[in-house]
Amino acid sequence: MSGIIKLILTTVITLFSLNTHSLESEMIVNVNVDSGVLEGTFLKAENSNTVALIISGSGPTDRNGNNPSMINNSLKMVAEELKQAGISSLRYDKRGVGASANAGLVEENLRFEHYINDAKKWLTFLNSQNGFEHITVIGHSEGALIGMIVAQSSIVDSFVSIAGAGQSADKIIQKQLTSQPASVSEPSIAILEKLVHGKIVDNVPPSLGVLFRPSVQPYLISWFRYDPLKEFKKLKKPLLILQGDTDIQVSVEQAKLLHGVNRQADLKIIEGMNHVLKEAPLDKSRNIQTYNDPKKPVMPEVFSEISQFLKENA
Repeated sequence: MSGIIKLILTTVITLFSLNTHSLESEMIVNVNVDSGVLEGTFLKAENSNTVALIISGSGPTDRNGNNPSMINNSLKMVAEELKQAGISSLRYDKRGVGASANAGLVEENLRFEHYINDAKKWLTFLNSQNGFEHITVIGHSEGALIGMIVAQSSIVDSFVSIAGAGQSADKIIQKQLTSQPASVSEPSIAILEKLVHGKIVDNVPPSLGVLFRPSVQPYLISWFRYDPLKEFKKLKKPLLILQGDTDIQVSVEQAKLLHGVNRQADLKIIEGMNHVLKEAPLDKSRNIQTYNDPKKPVMPEVFSEISQFLKENA
């Protein structure tokens, strides 16, 4: 065999081996849904028998916890730190977001159930993977509501809620509206009441169009149907509630509401942690600064609490 051919073959074998090793520890994976293809990142920890499905929060939030107006990499950090603790994970871009953009629906056709069914698809994928004895679901913010619904499946062994609300979305929005002028809060609450009862509101004041435009109302109606307390109460498996006490979006009281309906859950309040899982004060402007700081680490208590919970319940 000539030296050149031997060099070429050695190089090809080396490249293939490196690529295979890379794919075994971090893979880009896909599942087909009704409207297209969803993409996710599968991190496989060495000698891992536990895998977590990580579900991101509301809006155009991607697999890493980022959206077009902020980059904090919070969920990416969670996945990477869990890997170091021996826990594999899969996190994904929701339909219409990031690499799953082509699977998005026109706004008037989107329903909350689409997100639920997509998460179930990913669970089916994880269940098909060899070597995992324990599947957990980790949901952040709105992803916690999706998570507690799909975690009712028999293939899910445990569930972790991070910054999950204890009230339905309409009640949270209504509470937020109380701080607005009467000219905003009164017509908004009237619209909310109709949406809760499944009624479309045609004559929305232009000033309220951002929140209640007709095209988004079907999604809101579908979202408002789900009561986190009812869904969380149904779970009869190991549960962990994580909540930061400087979260200016979801309060500690919301976590306590969840714990109140399902006392078998472990409730852990992390001092100084905000909504994007980073250390921050209650001061709003300084708190929000962390939402766009990808170098600021997620608080270590997040990883330690989750890994300890999973080790105790695997």
